[in-house]
Amino acid sequence: MEVVLNVISVIILFGPAYLANTGAMLFGKWIPDILKFQSHKIDFGRNWYDGNRVLGDGKSWEGLFGGAVFSAVLTVLAHTLWGGRTTAEHRPLLDPVGNLPSESFAYNEDPIVSAAIIGFTLGFSCMLGDSIGSFFKRRRGLKREGEISSRAPLLDTIPFALAIFACTALMFEDTIFFEETVRPYVIGLLILTPVMHRLTNILGFKLGLKSVPY
Repeated sequence: MEVVLNVISVIILFGPAYLANTGAMLFGKWIPDILKFQSHKIDFGRNWYDGNRVLGDGKSWEGLFGGAVFSAVLTVLAHTLWGGRTTAEHRPLLDPVGNLPSESFAYNEDPIVSAAIIGFTLGFSCMLGDSIGSFFKRRRGLKREGEISSRAPLLDTIPFALAIFACTALMFEDTIFFEETVRPYVIGLLILTPVMHRLTNILGFKLGLKSVPY
């Protein structure tokens, strides 16, 4: 039971950063579709030396920054809902600003600002990792055509998860996100990421939010 509780705690703690991908879809696809404007592709529609797109139509500037902002909003919401919950007895709903050292670049006298900085930073790292995954998909000749994205479960998940955890280790090592007791469960979350990604994609497909279940 202790292990399960810790895993759930880590999933909820890193949830806003993981959901940056959802924010990217919101700002990079859904909102442009509703408002009838074309999003701006990060690769400007250009091909790499191998003749394939650098990143593809699925990666836009609106999605890149929109995903980070979405993560920031969710992190602020998490802090607002369970601020001050920082000990083992408070699991699984832990304050993302809990135990933030004053020397951290994200520290601010207003904890809401700190939450926004943490969420934006981790969300942006997620989007960068996702773009790296897309770059290597294109190099393998896996194309994105309209609404259809090629199936590549590991390249669709591991790069963004690794980017989030690398950013956490480099910038938030002394925070609640990466304290010593949490680290083993961060590794567990990395292993679970492809499974979680697959399940959420199936749900999105069933709800009509995605054109393919992957």
